Amino acid sequence: MTNTAPLGRRERKKAATRKAISDVATMMFLERGFDNVSIREVADAADVSPTTVFAHFPQKEALVFDEDDEQRDRLVSAVRGRAEGVTINRAIRDFYTAEVGANIDEHGNDVTRIFVRFLNETPALRDYAAKMWLRHEDALAEAIADELGLDDPTAEIRVYSRFVLQMQLLVNENDDQLGILEAGFAVLENGWAPVEAALTAHAG
Repeated sequence: MTNTAPLGRRERKKAATRKAISDVATMMFLERGFDNVSIREVADAADVSPTTVFAHFPQKEALVFDEDDEQRDRLVSAVRGRAEGVTINRAIRDFYTAEVGANIDEHGNDVTRIFVRFLNETPALRDYAAKMWLRHEDALAEAIADELGLDDPTAEIRVYSRFVLQMQLLVNENDDQLGILEAGFAVLENGWAPVEAALTAHAG
């Protein structure tokens, strides 16, 4: 279960420092390019030591992704905390939609597009993001299995969990994030056959 207890003062200060370092690094990367900014330069700009940077981020790529654990917890909570009568698929779809919307609300649509393009055009960050996000597969599969009253995830649950996580990566790679999201969950909900039939009819 996700720990919902409020953070103590020390934890809040640590989280604030982590976010400040990530924000500074991301702005520098966007302005100058990921490969053209050193850890020491990030540390100087954030007014911390390089040791402090590495204490929060194990490698340079991690500087751009400051909410990995929080995203995993929110994803699992979307499954476990869904309202009665809401399917798991709908709960995850709503979670993704809210995440995309919150990102646009916080940074604006243009800034979000710039950031997405920056990630996609930086191979090291694109690969790191994919590996980071797919690490949540076990946590998601186990949460789904538990919600369905199963001791362990079945093959179907593991396949579904991988598909759902891969779809989020596809969303991140496109400017029309909500459009890709809608299409992806429509296929997951209804299967490929109705889509193929509709496309075949349109082509005819």
